[in-house]
Amino acid sequence: MASKPLEHDPTDKDLVVSAPKKSAVGVPSLLASIPLALNEMGPVRTLKTLRHMNQKDGFDCPSCAWPDPPNRKVAEFCENGAKAVAWEADTLKVAQSFWALHPVSELKTKSEYWLGSQGRLVEPVYKPAGADHYRPISWDNAFGIIGRELNALQSPDEATFYTSGRASNEAAFTYQLFARAFGTNNLPDCSNMCHESTGKAMEESIGVGKAAIHYEDFAKSDLIIIMGQNPGTNHPRMLTALEEAKEAGASIIAINPLPEAGLMNFKNPQRPRGLIGKGTDLADQYLKIRLAGDMALMQALAKRVFEAEDAAPGSVLDHLFLEGHCIGLAEYREHLSTLREADVLAATGLDSAQIDELARRYLDAENVIITWAMGLTQHKKAVPTIQEIMNVLLLRGNIGKPGAGPCPIRGHSNVQGDRTMGIWEKMPEAFMDKLAAEFDFDPPREHGMDSVQSIQGMLQGKIKVLVALGGNLVHAVSDTTVAQEAIGRTRLSAQISTKLNRSHAYTGDAALILPTLGRSDIDRQRSGVQFVTVEDTVCAVHASQGRVEPVSSKMLSEIAIIARMARRVLGKDHPFAWEGFAENYDSIREHIAAVVDGCENYNERVRVLGGFILAHPPRDSRVFPTPSGKAVIVVNELEALALPPGRLILQSLRSHDQFNTTTYSLNDRYRGVRKGRNVLFVNPKDLEALDLADGSYVDVHSEAGDGVDRVLRALRIISYPTAEGCTATYFPEANVLVPLAATAEGSNTPISKSLIVRLEPVGPPVFA
Repeated sequence: MASKPLEHDPTDKDLVVSAPKKSAVGVPSLLASIPLALNEMGPVRTLKTLRHMNQKDGFDCPSCAWPDPPNRKVAEFCENGAKAVAWEADTLKVAQSFWALHPVSELKTKSEYWLGSQGRLVEPVYKPAGADHYRPISWDNAFGIIGRELNALQSPDEATFYTSGRASNEAAFTYQLFARAFGTNNLPDCSNMCHESTGKAMEESIGVGKAAIHYEDFAKSDLIIIMGQNPGTNHPRMLTALEEAKEAGASIIAINPLPEAGLMNFKNPQRPRGLIGKGTDLADQYLKIRLAGDMALMQALAKRVFEAEDAAPGSVLDHLFLEGHCIGLAEYREHLSTLREADVLAATGLDSAQIDELARRYLDAENVIITWAMGLTQHKKAVPTIQEIMNVLLLRGNIGKPGAGPCPIRGHSNVQGDRTMGIWEKMPEAFMDKLAAEFDFDPPREHGMDSVQSIQGMLQGKIKVLVALGGNLVHAVSDTTVAQEAIGRTRLSAQISTKLNRSHAYTGDAALILPTLGRSDIDRQRSGVQFVTVEDTVCAVHASQGRVEPVSSKMLSEIAIIARMARRVLGKDHPFAWEGFAENYDSIREHIAAVVDGCENYNERVRVLGGFILAHPPRDSRVFPTPSGKAVIVVNELEALALPPGRLILQSLRSHDQFNTTTYSLNDRYRGVRKGRNVLFVNPKDLEALDLADGSYVDVHSEAGDGVDRVLRALRIISYPTAEGCTATYFPEANVLVPLAATAEGSNTPISKSLIVRLEPVGPPVFA
């Protein structure tokens, strides 16, 4: 039943554009996902995967990090989860003949869609230095090459060890241990490029950089504010939680530059009214905010809270909470007294009446959740923007009580768990001390390089070897052309992967691809069938065990690859029990229990169906592990993004048939785009002002002020109801426009949501 590999890379010549949808999910989601799963996996694997995905005795979805409800439904998956597992559990295999037929120079010309459609990687392959072809190689020789290259470095810091959010807790812990035993803290990960701003902001405000709510809090909330987030595409199961919250009496406010279908109406496919009825209207208020205007909006909201307190002293602010648990209130109140409404309106593109309504809804609610995603984290002022969210929540005590708190929504399924397990270039000293004590060695203490710094290090010749545990760094990071050149300057790039992607085409002088098991694959080791663990976006840790047979016996698990690599690099006499880690994952979990705070008795607790919730002092007991021991209300100067005449602010975003850099099809159903991706969404008033027409073509030039002309060519304009002055196109194609040095203050995250661009008219492309 396996599909055939895509022979020809499709173009946009058959692009079809229709009106955007105003409702999400429903029958179309079933028609889009189930046939795809059957085609990719066949009926038996489809039944085994979908029946066990996100169940307490099954495996965790390999896509987003949305938490599982305490009571699971029979079908506890969404459309995009079904697509993700179909992509991973694909029975199509990359044939051995593929490597001789397709040189690396040809792979460079192929799209992510074509590359991923070639099937599962099932054997190690190696591209020697100077060669243009990968060729099959034995596992032993592959590890020998990695050992030789890493041990030839003058310093361990000449290597960098990247991680994607797909890796399990056990793989992540083993990987960071290997890197630190080798001698470096160069442990960049995908979080550097998405929610690093969140972690930085929340740690400074409340001492913990994770969501401060439980799943059940959505149904206990009076008001849920959703900012910079498109749950209908990026984490569709959130729509069910929002529907349940609405039924329990919550109001919902959506704040987003684009009107996204999943924030307007939800047709739950597991309910009759979702299949044949009108569904559930979600957003009670929709604020179509200008890009980078969220900080100004939160300050305006906070100022209105203070004004309401002035009008009715003692009845608005939570004085008992503020006096007992917070610092900085007086300074913040004084600072906002000078906030000019005109500056707020210019920054947000909203009017005062809209902000007044937002304030009324906030003041009428006792329990408020504010949730956000990458629409807020990828701006120059992302960190202070998120601190303003924390300020708004703190003013009325909306943290540490049912139905209230901050809830950043992580993107990849275990990116939060990876960080908990030590995947970070600057882990705190307490973690390093416990790691040193547990393994009786002295790990490096100097902070390492993050994702952007690693690319810069490659450009400068400081990084000579890249090892990547999953992911697609070359296409996920900013400044694509520079990133490709940077990785090309390394001596070796080694990718641990399930399927082909662009990082297999843009390589070091020599390159390895190491095929690994996926989340859905049964993982058999010497001691028997293994399970792993993951952590979701609300700090819930649970087991995940694959349910389908691997398509090849030549693949190794991520842990087996890391353990064998570590042994070859560190030598046969290295004292850590690498072989034991691979033989029985319980041995890794015993070390996790000793090193990672909150993971005591880890083996026992993860064997309880549903797992356990990690401690979170601000959420659990209103204890704030900041230097002062209190939550910090932070004063931030408002700095609006200046927009020169004739220019627009660009954001990159995912299409509906996409997860991170993986493309499942060329369709974006909710936005009305089919059979193409080279499009640009522009407000009709901006088209008129720029003398451009719907359906015409433009080159998009970013204006970073550094003298480099970065351009994305021949995008078809779609007249679309975005916020005025704003435009959007797809990630990762738009990464070519983002300068490597253009990052958020304090987090070094690429500012992919606030690029100043100009549009230059061009003729339509000529398709072969």
